[in-house]
Amino acid sequence: MRFTNKSEVKIIPSIYIVLVAVFVTNLFVNIEIMASDSEQEITFSHFLPNIATLLLGLYVHRIGQAFDFDSDGETLNFKNNGVFLSKFMEYRVKKAEFPKRKLGKFKFYDVGIYSALTIYINSRRKKGYRKYTFNTTFLNRKKKRGLVDSLNKILENTPKVTA
Repeated sequence: MRFTNKSEVKIIPSIYIVLVAVFVTNLFVNIEIMASDSEQEITFSHFLPNIATLLLGLYVHRIGQAFDFDSDGETLNFKNNGVFLSKFMEYRVKKAEFPKRKLGKFKFYDVGIYSALTIYINSRRKKGYRKYTFNTTFLNRKKKRGLVDSLNKILENTPKVTA
């Protein structure tokens, strides 16, 4: 099975642009208020929209990642990649490619506004498991369910490798 969220993450660059526009506009409004001769003082509430926009921008940057999953063949492939500059370069890349028999276990976290897949891989070099976490926030519900079903099926059908 193959899953990707390329169509869902196309909105992320637009969100970045809107957030930057809101941030810059509010910054200029605050500068205009400070420069005016009125007796209105600058308070914390003037900067609250900028702080909220900055926090929202950091959140969008954190979750704005493309996710690719491929379980065709004998290997499992997982990949996260950044979205904003992905046409020019790969950045924020996290990859895991390994044989299906090495999949030890997985956990899927879904908290509404954030979801992640944590996989544990049997390792010969290290005692125990190696852990990888992939951001799956922009996968739709049907793809998330299919991903979990696919991984459960792999765990049921493959013999375990002892580390």
